[in-house]
Amino acid sequence: MKIGFVGLGRMGSAMAANLVKAGHDVTIWSRSLDQSSPPAASLVQAGARVAATPAEAAGGEVIMSSVSDDHAVEAIVYGEEGILDAPALHVSLSTISIDLADRLARDQGSRGGYVSACVFGRPAAAAAAKLFVVVAGGSNELDRCEPLLQAIGQRVFRVGDRPSAANLVKLSGNFMIMSAIEAMAEAMTVAEKGGVERKALLDVLTGTLFDASVYHTYGEILVEDRFKPAGFTAPLGLKEDMNLLDSAAAANNVPMPLLGVVRDHLRSAIAQEGADIDWTSVALAVRRDAGLA
Repeated sequence: MKIGFVGLGRMGSAMAANLVKAGHDVTIWSRSLDQSSPPAASLVQAGARVAATPAEAAGGEVIMSSVSDDHAVEAIVYGEEGILDAPALHVSLSTISIDLADRLARDQGSRGGYVSACVFGRPAAAAAAKLFVVVAGGSNELDRCEPLLQAIGQRVFRVGDRPSAANLVKLSGNFMIMSAIEAMAEAMTVAEKGGVERKALLDVLTGTLFDASVYHTYGEILVEDRFKPAGFTAPLGLKEDMNLLDSAAAANNVPMPLLGVVRDHLRSAIAQEGADIDWTSVALAVRRDAGLA
């Protein structure tokens, strides 16, 4: 299939590489892209082409986008030489607000079409084509993009015909990840202050009632203090996940007190550690509050 791919961060470049590997004709574009940059050079060597603009990248059957936030998505869709009027089906892989997803569905639905396809997984999972993909949109559009989603993930979940449903699932899932991280950070802190090593606690938890990937993956990060380099930065976790979910909760009159705790600890971690820290660094805020360095 002839596709374009916009956004070549750690997640985007890995997904684009898997699409090339699957035999698709891929054209790439990124704001900071030139053919000598490592992601672009690797993709070009594998067979991808570089577009000069997002609109040029959207000249095929499908245009996929993986960028950081609402502002970046709006720029590639509505900006100069954007993809708004492209004939290609837009498959947005980005974590964005419900309002923007609904707007894109209205504006692009009558043109090339629009689908939200949100992914669960960190960069290593993206590189291994082991992402979980949550997708929503019209059935014809979902059928068209299914082979592409299969190429980047290990399982695809269809959650409805309104594209923003996928975004709501993604935001809800990320809140649950952050809640698990918060719970592990608090449990590890009280165990550590009581003389039990974090690793010992994690071994018991994951060997009994908490034998799930979220506890294994993030628990190991907390045990090893692997907060840099960030797989997913704390500012993105704060601004583009917790705040977006808070807006959705407010719109639906849903109280979420735990969300407030997680958000405050993210803010504390960013203030103390800087913007280039992983979102698991909420553990540092918990430890500081407990008097641990």
